[in-house]
Parts: sequence; C-alpha cells; structure tokens
Amino acid sequence: MIELDNVAYSYGGGELLTAMSLQLAPGSFHFLTGPSGAGKTTLMKLCYGALIATSGQVRLFDRDVRQMDRDQIAMCRRRIGVVHQDCQFLDHLPLSENVALPLAVSGQEAGQGENLRELLSWVGLTERADALPPELSGGERQRAALARAVIMSPEVVLADEPTGNVDWEMSQRLLRLLVELNRMGKTILIATHDLALIRAAKAQVQARVLRISNRQLQAAGVDL
Repeated sequence: MIELDNVAYSYGGGELLTAMSLQLAPGSFHFLTGPSGAGKTTLMKLCYGALIATSGQVRLFDRDVRQMDRDQIAMCRRRIGVVHQDCQFLDHLPLSENVALPLAVSGQEAGQGENLRELLSWVGLTERADALPPELSGGERQRAALARAVIMSPEVVLADEPTGNVDWEMSQRLLRLLVELNRMGKTILIATHDLALIRAAKAQVQARVLRISNRQLQAAGVDL
C-alpha cells in the first residue's frame, strides 16, 4: 500500500533521513518512535506524498510518487487519513462541519449526514457536534481530528503523536479507537515517543515497532 525503498531526505543542506525502507501492508499496525527531532513527522509526510524523497523510491498504492502529478497525488491521499500532531480547525465552524470538511472539498458532502452522525458517535462527540473548536478540550480536539481523518473511509491511517497533548486515560481511549480501525482492516501507523502507550497497545494488537536512530529506520527491540 505504502512502500519506501532506500529513501533519503535532505533539508537545509543536511541529510535528515537516510537509506530508509518500509512497507505498510494491508491491515498491518506499526508504531514509529524515536527522540524529538529524529524525523518522525518527516517520514510520515513522505508516506502520504506531502514531501518528495531526495533519493530512493516512494510508492503509494503501487504508483511511484515521482511519476505522479499533483492531482494524482491528491487522489491517492484520499485513501490515506492523517491525524496531524498539531491538528488545525476552522474556529468559526462547528465541530461537525470541521469533521466533514474533507467531504466538502471532494464534492461528496451530499447524502453523508447519517455517516457523519455515526462517526461522531463512534468518537464520543455527538453532544459536542455544535461546539466551536476553541470550546473543545484537548481530548475532544484529538478525537475530532481522528474523525476527520477517517471520514473518507481511508485504507491507511497515519497518526502523528495523536496522544501527545492528552492525559493517559484519553490516550488509552484514542488507542482503542485506532485498534478498532485496524480490526476493521485499516493499516495503521502511529508516530509516538510514548513507550508506555506502545506497551499498552501490544496487549491489544500485533504491532511492529520501528525506531528512527541516527537518521536510519530500525526494528525496535523486545525491551519496549
């Protein structure tokens, strides 16, 4: 579904990532860890075509990103849901309309009301549907970001530090939602520095743990 083959990425004259190979197979569950500044967010952006590798090959759904134009990449990205580390909302729109924005942008808004209601119920935000983003707690914002990421029924969900700004109880709630998506057949990649979250997940799902170290991607040990 998403493949990186010997990928490197340079920024500002220095190499940030080097010789990285990764395959996100259908239905797989991955964690990506490493210290702050290691390049986790950069790797995630390579995985959905927001950045183009300096060298090596990135394939999205069997297509080489370098051979795709902007419109083709945009179409591929409809099959990938992204939960950004710093989730941004339009403050003048209620939560429900913020979640539905991907539908509006893609022209699929009509007839999706029931799906939107079901999705808000799934993330536990039915009663907050009319709230404006500034009125939401950190946990509510993260659940809204997850709902927005999956409203197009993507095949892959990439979550960049989805629990970074919430307490442990909310972290567990978000993790359960991501595990549930995986059990529905979605491919999941979570970037996190929270090793306790990874340990908790391994009791619920068979997950592969990867670590960025010295600009390279490594399989993490069993000590997590």
